[in-house]
Amino acid sequence: MKVQGQIVDIENRRIYPGELEISNGKIDVIKEVWDAPSQFIIPGFVDAHVHIESSMLVPSEFARLAVLHGTVATVSDPHEIANVLGIDGVRFMIENAGRVPFKFHFGAPSCVPATAFETAGDVIDARGIAELMRDPDIFYLAEMMNYPGAIARDPEIMSKIASAQENNKPVDGHAPGLRGEALAQYVSAGISTDHECFTAAEALEKLSLGMKVIIREGSAAKNFEALAPLLDAHYDMMMFCSDDKHPDDLAVSHINSLCARAVKLGVDVFKVLQVACVNPVHHYNMTCGLLQTGHSADFAIVEDLLDFKVIATYIDGHCVADNGTSLIPPTPFEKPNRFNISAKHPEDFQVASTLGKIRVIEAREGQLITGELHEDLIAKAGQLVSDPAADILKITVVNRYFDAPPAVAFIRNFGLKRGAIASSVAHDSHNIIAVGTSDAEICNAVNLLIENKGGICAVEFNKSKVLPLPVAGIISALDGWETGKRYQEIDAMAKELGSRLHAPFMTLSFMALLVIPDLKLSDKGLFSGNNFGFVTLEA
Repeated sequence: MKVQGQIVDIENRRIYPGELEISNGKIDVIKEVWDAPSQFIIPGFVDAHVHIESSMLVPSEFARLAVLHGTVATVSDPHEIANVLGIDGVRFMIENAGRVPFKFHFGAPSCVPATAFETAGDVIDARGIAELMRDPDIFYLAEMMNYPGAIARDPEIMSKIASAQENNKPVDGHAPGLRGEALAQYVSAGISTDHECFTAAEALEKLSLGMKVIIREGSAAKNFEALAPLLDAHYDMMMFCSDDKHPDDLAVSHINSLCARAVKLGVDVFKVLQVACVNPVHHYNMTCGLLQTGHSADFAIVEDLLDFKVIATYIDGHCVADNGTSLIPPTPFEKPNRFNISAKHPEDFQVASTLGKIRVIEAREGQLITGELHEDLIAKAGQLVSDPAADILKITVVNRYFDAPPAVAFIRNFGLKRGAIASSVAHDSHNIIAVGTSDAEICNAVNLLIENKGGICAVEFNKSKVLPLPVAGIISALDGWETGKRYQEIDAMAKELGSRLHAPFMTLSFMALLVIPDLKLSDKGLFSGNNFGFVTLEA
């Protein structure tokens, strides 16, 4: 097979009319020709850090959407499903991924559970990590979120890191806002990357210590604007990722959109493509090709090097996407789950009033970090209630692995004026999380997810919309397009109820993420990420 176009040679920083000769999935010959179509041939894009589960899709369905945007590979942390199903969840992801022509590179989730302050469905200890690290289908130790443990050289943490090092596999980091001597200690434990930088100053400090900085632009957390100015000088130490991307966003664009934005900022296109295509392959010892003789034929054809609109995507020499049509067929899959609780009652979400101020979680648009506010709240019949007029709403996290009293707190900036929204996608342990304008509405939303054994939903009185997520309570059984459509409908309903957030469900899912400061809520109570411990509702 032969493919012609303007070949983008990133290593030698040149573009020339050329032809690829491909056989047995590999590039046999790359030769310059007198004339070739004006389309540009580039190495395929790589998402350098993504939780496939956050797209609410199994890997095979994720691939069907991603190839439309020239993506040929991911560096995938199956942390979410592992927190529900343990090593069996990791194996499920690897098996399903192997059914489609796409180059998934899975890591071993380093923190399952993420903390001892929440209830997860399973545990992967140092022995489990050692087992996974010996597996050739595991390429790295995924984000080490327990940075206090790494800094303190906790024996269990260091044993996990040692297993990666013994198998010559890199260790990913996760240290939002960590600076100074603590950061130096974290890096010296063997940590090689970070995707949690939200300021340029933080990223520069991490780069100075030898960390690779991954610029994240997902459905909720968006750090491109803050970090893109560093690309020109530090492109050799940077990568792009989505981290968490909902299906409707994935249907529109992927890493290609970050390339377009970077080029429009004036960053040299060769630097941009090195960040988007080359650096992850080298750092993680990935199996995908880089448009060189002898490499696997993994590449994208784009209309131009400004908008990066994808004409076609090839993996192992096979065309997997052509002019907006995915050529990867759907594949059947199992639906393992772990959902073992009974229906709740409105009184389960009551909070006795207090005379003092209470702590309120401050959600922030486009960020995983939150603030802590101290506010007075309305009390009715001796109970604290949501105050939609002040945009202070009740939030709950309900243990989905066994019956236990719900944890309840309050949050600002969700904006709901009516009804409630809920999700069983709640990082990291994926208990049910809900926010709403009354105890009754919150209870209805929670029970709808219990009935469906997982999902996302929006409710108002007798009206409701739900997207069931029967795979581990976090993944849809539908194809990517239908999942995206159903998600959009529920997202639209949440906004009709008053939410002003760009991605209310993605933001909601991170309000239980204890390892990102500051104030969050687990099924066990209100938690301060700065103090790394529980705090009382009363301030």
